[in-house]
Amino acid sequence: MRRARRSSTAHTGWSAISGRIRVVDYRQERRLIVRGAILSAYPLDGDWSAIEREYWWQGVAAVRFPPEPSVLLVGLGGGTQAHLVHRCTTPRLVTAIERDPVILDVARRWFGLADLGPMEFYCGDAETVAATLQAAGRRFDFVMEDAAYADMERSRPVVEALVPLVAADGTLVVNRHRRGDAGSLVRMLRRRFDSVRTQRVRREGENVLIYASRPRTA
Repeated sequence: MRRARRSSTAHTGWSAISGRIRVVDYRQERRLIVRGAILSAYPLDGDWSAIEREYWWQGVAAVRFPPEPSVLLVGLGGGTQAHLVHRCTTPRLVTAIERDPVILDVARRWFGLADLGPMEFYCGDAETVAATLQAAGRRFDFVMEDAAYADMERSRPVVEALVPLVAADGTLVVNRHRRGDAGSLVRMLRRRFDSVRTQRVRREGENVLIYASRPRTA
């Protein structure tokens, strides 16, 4: 008797920026896989319990949201964080930045973003889009940066570009590899925020989350 397949490929594509992109359904979980790494996950059966053990959930669950917060997600991927934000609060608007237009298209077509509340999408480098948002006077109650996880060259410039976008009582959460530059980012952010702390998501994992709350005025 042939065993049932545990996974199937729902979509495959190629991007000049990201390389090979696949949407894979593994059991009841849809995954966005880029260059062999899982960037996002979305439960097809509506059960988020497995995903809530990962950094996507930890980055949101520890935050105290004001009523109807404004949210900025930097490095959208498949939009896992957008779904999780909606599980914690009711944002008046979710703004998302994704540098790769191919990934943005895949997220919108395959990961249920149409089922969420109001969203706006910007395609481009985080630093450039952040400067545009700052010039427009935009501020956000919650900013989650997952665009430069293990990119040491872009890590600090991306975070520095996002600091001015955090509202007075807002929170910036940064996801970094534990062997990356989390320590230097914490030192920089402690000069800019009233409260900065870190969290190792799992002892066997590689993700370190940095929470920076209440930016200081210049």
